[in-house]
Amino acid sequence: MAITGFLTDSTLCIGCKACEVACKEWNEVPSDGFVFTALSYDNTAALGHSTWRHVKFVEREPHAGHGGNSPSHVTWEFSSDVCKHCENAGCLEACPTGSIVRTEFGGVYVQPDVCNGCGYCVVTCPFGVVDRRPDDGRAFKCTFCYDRQKFGEQPACAKACPTSSILFGDLEQLQQLADQRIAKLHGEGMTDAKLYDARDTSVGGTHAMFVIRGDERAYNLPPNPEVPTVHLRKAWTSAAVAAGVIALTTLAAFAMERRS
Repeated sequence: MAITGFLTDSTLCIGCKACEVACKEWNEVPSDGFVFTALSYDNTAALGHSTWRHVKFVEREPHAGHGGNSPSHVTWEFSSDVCKHCENAGCLEACPTGSIVRTEFGGVYVQPDVCNGCGYCVVTCPFGVVDRRPDDGRAFKCTFCYDRQKFGEQPACAKACPTSSILFGDLEQLQQLADQRIAKLHGEGMTDAKLYDARDTSVGGTHAMFVIRGDERAYNLPPNPEVPTVHLRKAWTSAAVAAGVIALTTLAAFAMERRS
C-alpha cells in the first residue's frame, strides 16, 4: 500500500477557494458562520473544526528573490493550508481513547464515533490544526478523504484545484516533484522558494508538504514545530536522576546508622 501525501504549491494558488468548497461539500463540514473577519476575502481565517482546508491570503513586501520583473508594491500570495498528517503525530500520541489512528495510507484519522471530547489532541498538535466543535466537544480535522482513498480516488480538494496547486499521490514521488519545482523556481529568479515539510524537527516530516517563498511564519507554518512528548525524555531523565539520588542517600543513611 502506497504512503500518500499532499504537495501544496503556493506559487500556483490563485485563492479561488475551490478546495475549501470541495472539502465542505464532500465531507459535509458545517459552515463557518459567514462572519466578517476583516481579513480581505479570507472569510474562514484559520483551520478549525469547520474548516479543514483554509486558503490563506499572504501579503508580501517586495524584496530580493522576487525576480527582476516584480512590482515594487505589496503583493498578495495564496496558500491552501491543511492538516499536516505528521509522521510523529502529537495528537495520535496523546489520544487516550484510541480515537486517532494511522491509516494504511499514512494519514492521521480521527474517528468521531470514538472521540470523547477530552481535548488532549488539541493542545498537543504542533500546528494548531485539531479543533473541537462547540455543540458536542468532539475533535475534528482533515480526514485525508480516507473514504475516497479507500476506493482509489484522490481527496476532494486536490481534485477540485483548477491550477494543480494541490497535488496528491505517492509521498516519495511528491518529494521528488517538490525538488524539481523548487529548482525551476530558483532558475526563474525566485531564490526564496523552498519546501516546508518539517523533516528535520521532532515531527519527523509531514504528509502534507508546502512549496512556499520566504518566511514560513507568513503561511502559519512554525519554523520548528515540536511534538510535546519529546520533552518527556528530559522529564523521565530528571526523574531517574532524582530517584537515583534518593536511593543513594537512603543507602548512605542506613550505612551510617549501622556504623554508629
